[in-house]
Amino acid sequence: MVENYGFIHENIEIKVLILFIMRRLPEPVTKEVLAELTMCDGGVTYFDVTECISRLVRTKHLRLEDNKYSLTAKGLRNGEVLEKNLPYSVRTRAEEATARVRVDQGRNSMIKTERSVDENGGYTVMLSLSDGIGDILSMQLFAANGHQADNLEKGFRKNAEKIYHAIVEMTMDDHK
Repeated sequence: MVENYGFIHENIEIKVLILFIMRRLPEPVTKEVLAELTMCDGGVTYFDVTECISRLVRTKHLRLEDNKYSLTAKGLRNGEVLEKNLPYSVRTRAEEATARVRVDQGRNSMIKTERSVDENGGYTVMLSLSDGIGDILSMQLFAANGHQADNLEKGFRKNAEKIYHAIVEMTMDDHK
């Protein structure tokens, strides 16, 4: 018999923890992210989590779209009522774990990339960075092929703030 050292052991407790976590995330997440967040308690295994996620989808507490999970109205209601039954230490660890994901989700929601194929077979890649109110940077770049377009989008997603600051600094340089 494997000894579980965490506070959460029963499937119902794992389901409540999953709902607790989902209530704190502003955007849908993949199964891997949700499982990692849920395993913040030492008594929870990956297999337990994936089984509970599947059950929560079947009972319509979670919705699965485009390989990402989101909370339904039913899941929101039930999670809100039941989450106070989770041990304080588990809630605290789950809050800390979800905080990191919320920051990443917030950043990702501010960065947009799109592409379109032009008449010559090249790509126009549209890149924008928002401050939450409106775009603070928006630009279009040409890419000769899909590989270049991918690299432009990935590079912008990774370095959007640095690119913005570099453009502002270089533009304002003559006016210091």
